[in-house]
Amino acid sequence: MGQKADPRANRMAITKNWTSKWFASSKDYKNYLTADLKIRDWTKAKLSKSGVAVIEISRSRDKLTLRIVTNRPGLIIGRSGQGINDLQKELQAQFSPNGFPVIRVEVVEEKQPDTSAALVAQNICQQIERRKPYRPTVKSTIERTMSRGVKGIKVLVSGRLGGAEIARKEKFMDGSIPLSRFNVNIDYAYQKCQTTYGMLGIKVWINKGDHIEEEII
Repeated sequence: MGQKADPRANRMAITKNWTSKWFASSKDYKNYLTADLKIRDWTKAKLSKSGVAVIEISRSRDKLTLRIVTNRPGLIIGRSGQGINDLQKELQAQFSPNGFPVIRVEVVEEKQPDTSAALVAQNICQQIERRKPYRPTVKSTIERTMSRGVKGIKVLVSGRLGGAEIARKEKFMDGSIPLSRFNVNIDYAYQKCQTTYGMLGIKVWINKGDHIEEEII
């Protein structure tokens, strides 16, 4: 199960939360879901060099808010906020040209990028695309992540590794990744990496420890 199911889906409402937050009728649900996917894909492509970890979308009756979590907020905000204003205008023109709903963008800094699976996968991918050897790259990344106090990390790299004729998979792991325990906070990400000898796939699992429920007084 752990190899076939997204760990975040199994942990919804336990250690994870939804990245789309809105209510819709059965008629509008399909339209909202499709729009969210398109907005996320467009925004990730637009901000591919800005270290985007998560894009959360929330909707009200007349407003759509994008909450972008990144480790490089300055690249998105720009000088005097010009970057974020331009991004809002482009999103509005692309996905809501009639002005309803009004699109707003919020940028939040990721304080610990080395413990975010999405940012770790992006970092590995960027180094491989710069033609650095994948083994030293992955091993140094794992050491840096483990030094931040996480309980475990696993990285799976697949494709024509090192330009080999036949595609294969190679796994790197340190610590424990108990995918069958739903109360463990497992962060997961998948990243495609374009190289001169083909596309590589990078999967990252990070164990952030047991989930502790807050007591309600």
